[in-house]
Order: sequence, then structure tokens, then C-alpha cells
Amino acid sequence: MKILISNDDGYQAPGIVALHDALKDIADVEVVAPEHNNSAKSNALTLAAPLYVHAAHNGFRYVTGTPADCVHIALKGLLGYRPDLVVSGINNGANMGDDTIYSGTVGAAMEAYLFGIPAIAFSQTEKGWAHIEAAAEVARRLVLQIERERMLEGPAFLLNVNVPNLPFAELQATKVCRLGRRHSAEKVITQDSPRGETMYWIAGAGSAKDSGEGTDFHAASLGHVALTPLQIDLTDHANLGAWRDAVARLTS
Repeated sequence: MKILISNDDGYQAPGIVALHDALKDIADVEVVAPEHNNSAKSNALTLAAPLYVHAAHNGFRYVTGTPADCVHIALKGLLGYRPDLVVSGINNGANMGDDTIYSGTVGAAMEAYLFGIPAIAFSQTEKGWAHIEAAAEVARRLVLQIERERMLEGPAFLLNVNVPNLPFAELQATKVCRLGRRHSAEKVITQDSPRGETMYWIAGAGSAKDSGEGTDFHAASLGHVALTPLQIDLTDHANLGAWRDAVARLTS
């Protein structure tokens, strides 16, 4: 099994080091990750500037770009082979509900999925890296199970996995969940710059709005590992007919 590892916290983040250490004994792994933190970069690709790849002392390679850049470059020229699986993370904080739209961690995994390669994004539900070894063990066991079930030989999949910051023995069973929803984001923070101009800072994402049973928020709050299969099709299939009728009336 050949695995490409990436993330959005940067190649030196404790999460990617723990993930690499957990997977290196069960697969041939390579790390291609951003040079710096690229949280909330989603699926952004760098098109208006060149990208550079450097090698770190531990063999990791890092890119002067986004998480999606890293996976794109790795798959379309850097590796020279097609990995069986791409694993992104372990992120410093949750990627649940609406977070997945903005997440660079999910964006890296999604880039692989767009190329038809199975991919998993792993995150811890709280920041600070507490019990990161437990989250890495969750990743290791899930990857092993996927391999044993021969799921890598089937259609590509995209999984979003959130692990509570708990010792491994205290983690509850993995639950397959749907994404929840958050409240509207908090008000932006404003400050005066030294030159008297107003600076704006994006504030927090807001608390959970839809966090009932069956959601990733609910499962994680009870200590479960929350696993959500994702898809990319943004089409509002349920309302296609209504929009066809509306357009027909507008153009008649």
C-alpha cells in the first residue's frame, strides 16, 4: 500500500508527524505538505505564482502553496506513481459541519478524490494536540481496516473523520454521521492600524446549530469518532424540476 500524506497545518505540525509515524510501518508513505499553516484555504490552487518544493531533514517535502497545491503537484508530477490512498491531517481542531467547506485539511483530501484516488481527512475536535497519539492510532486502524476490506480496489471515496481529544481507551466506537450545521459566524473584529486604517479580522465560526442525533457534532460530543462520507456534487437535485419550470415561465 502506497500512501501520500498531506495537511493544512504545515509540514512541521505535530499532527502530520504523528500521522506519518502511525502509518509508516503499515505502508510506503510520503509526505508532501505546505510550508506554513494554510487553514481555511479549502480547495484553492495557486495559479498566479510559481510553486517550490523543498526537502526537510526528516524526508518530508514541503511546498510554498496550499494543501490542494501539495496534493496536485504530488499526483501530477512529483511522485511519479499513483498512490493507493491519500491521507490528510491530523488537523489541529475540528472539521465538522460547515467547516468542511472551508477546511484545507478536507481540501487536500478532496483534491485526491477529484483525481479518482480514495482519500481521508483526519481532525481532532479540539485544538492543542492533546492525545494526538490516540488520534493517530484511530487513523492507523481505520486505514488497516479499509485495506483488509479491499475498499481501495473499489470506487474512490472521500471520508471526513473527527476524533475527540481523549486517551485511546476512552474513545467510543466510530459512528457514521451526516454533517451538522453551525450558526452564522461571529461578528468580524475591527482594529485601527498604526496608520489609522481599519483592519478586519475574520472571527469564530459560531456554535453548532444542527447538532442533533446523527450529526458529527452529536457523535463527537459523546466521545465517538465521527466519520462522514463526503461527495462533491453540489447540484440541488431535489429542486431541478422546479427551476426548469421557473425558467420555462420566464422565457415563454
